[in-house]
Amino acid sequence: MSATYRALCAHGYADLTMQRIADESDRSKAALHYHYDTKEELLRSFLDYLLDDFESRLACESADPRDRLDTFLEAVFGPAEADDRGDFAVALLEIKAQAPYSESYRDRLRALDERMRETVAAAVRDGVEAGDFEAVDPDDVARFTVTAINGAHVREVTFDESAAEARRLVEAYLDETLGRDTGAEGSV
Repeated sequence: MSATYRALCAHGYADLTMQRIADESDRSKAALHYHYDTKEELLRSFLDYLLDDFESRLACESADPRDRLDTFLEAVFGPAEADDRGDFAVALLEIKAQAPYSESYRDRLRALDERMRETVAAAVRDGVEAGDFEAVDPDDVARFTVTAINGAHVREVTFDESAAEARRLVEAYLDETLGRDTGAEGSV
């Protein structure tokens, strides 16, 4: 999966080949084909890998809904493991662009979107029930937040806009909508 990540960042979706992935790994092209018949099959596994990685970054045992929203935003906007966040953002957008033509990509991207919305909605719901947040529709807040994040991703890739600025705007939306006085810069 690391080799797929590196090859996708280096070459983008259109120029990604099994050979280029093999060149980034210690395996031969034949070995890759032993496990994956096609590039699409390998990329389906890669999307599963990304979803699993995202799930692990979302892990937050705190009962505090604010902490859970902070963990979520860090998982979405936090620093990439490598210095090539921009390259990966482009590659991921290219995979998203293939979703209309690939049901399996669409299913995996939908699962990621649903997981993101579930995470936000659950934290908002718990905050509303505890009286920490204004009485809002958690599903509406989650849908808008995830839509804004997806739009920020497109703007980051297309217009080279800062992910940090997008995070600031999402946090401001959450603070305003949830009626929270953060007291600290950047708090959600």
